[in-house]
Amino acid sequence: MTISTKIKGAIEKSSFIRKMFEEGARLKAEHGADKVYDFSLGNPYLAPPAAFKETLMKVAASSGEGIHSYMPNTGYPFVRASVAEFVSAQQEVTLDENDIIMTCGAAGALNVVLKTLLDPGDEVICPAPYFVEYNFYADNHGGVVKAVKTNPDFTLNLATLEEAVCKKTKAVLINTPNNPTGQVYDKASLDALGEMLARKSQDIGHPIVLISDEPYRKITYDGISVPSIMTSYVNSVVVTSYSKDISIPGERIGYIAMHPGFEGKGIFVGGLALCNRILGYVNAPAIMQRVIAELQGVNVDMTPYEKNRQLLVDGLTDAGYEFTAPKGAFYLFPKAPIDDDVAFVSELQEELILVVPGSGFVGPGHFRISFCVDEKTITGALPGFAKVMKKYK
Repeated sequence: MTISTKIKGAIEKSSFIRKMFEEGARLKAEHGADKVYDFSLGNPYLAPPAAFKETLMKVAASSGEGIHSYMPNTGYPFVRASVAEFVSAQQEVTLDENDIIMTCGAAGALNVVLKTLLDPGDEVICPAPYFVEYNFYADNHGGVVKAVKTNPDFTLNLATLEEAVCKKTKAVLINTPNNPTGQVYDKASLDALGEMLARKSQDIGHPIVLISDEPYRKITYDGISVPSIMTSYVNSVVVTSYSKDISIPGERIGYIAMHPGFEGKGIFVGGLALCNRILGYVNAPAIMQRVIAELQGVNVDMTPYEKNRQLLVDGLTDAGYEFTAPKGAFYLFPKAPIDDDVAFVSELQEELILVVPGSGFVGPGHFRISFCVDEKTITGALPGFAKVMKKYK
């Protein structure tokens, strides 16, 4: 065999998202792209804000000694200082450049954090449903994800979280706003989570790190804002990217931000810097670092996402679907009318509608709709959603 047995198995179990994307390509070739309603990928379709292009052109045209040279593994100090100032306001805790590590997107950030934290067999607790790549990220570094149930509306269930903590627990990984549910964890829940983690850290004899994956932080609805995790818990880390709020997922630029009071911060920062290098990321792209240094707080106009959300909420409600309306991100996670979500997704495919089974997110019995799409995709698909649901009324 030319590849490892482990990777062969991973390919066979790989993401439902990618499988649906490939099925979409087949259906589009057969029926025409305009007749296929593809909600499978969370790929931002909005153009980046004008300020991004202007800044990119300015940075690309600049010259000077060393601007394309190696830099500190943690990123340019002036970029980290710019990010720290912005994150300080966002998290309501004062950070400086030494609390920031620039990374190759949020995926790179998560892998760097997990490699720094995990010994073989360590566990990462994750409220389900969750982005299934987390399983692979933990496995990359010898860890295991332990899934715990959330409440029916996908809010945190503190009882199941606490019950899951054991000697092997090294971290709790949350994603807010959440992919695939769109849920935003409120301040009271985060405070309770922080109190529980502080208490359980004492019980098991080592700190439990709270990791918050926040690439959708700026995409919220109905006036909701995402609370700070750093005001709830000291041993906390935020990982994020600019992929969604500036619509530049292909540029792979993000960062790690750690609480300035993080226990053992000095050695932890050293570990992050080392892992950023030895994982092969080395440092985040130089040009993108210099670009985002000037774009803190800039984001795309989220109005189209809000409009798409309402179109789906109204249309699927009328068709009889059950769901919790998303408070953030650009996903809807309805219940399937049958237990077998994979079979139901196949029925939607018959109407040329591509969604992802909830089983792919450790959320069986549901399916994910990604509404970062053109409005015509939603209006074109709603009759098909209604037609399939009529079979179960």
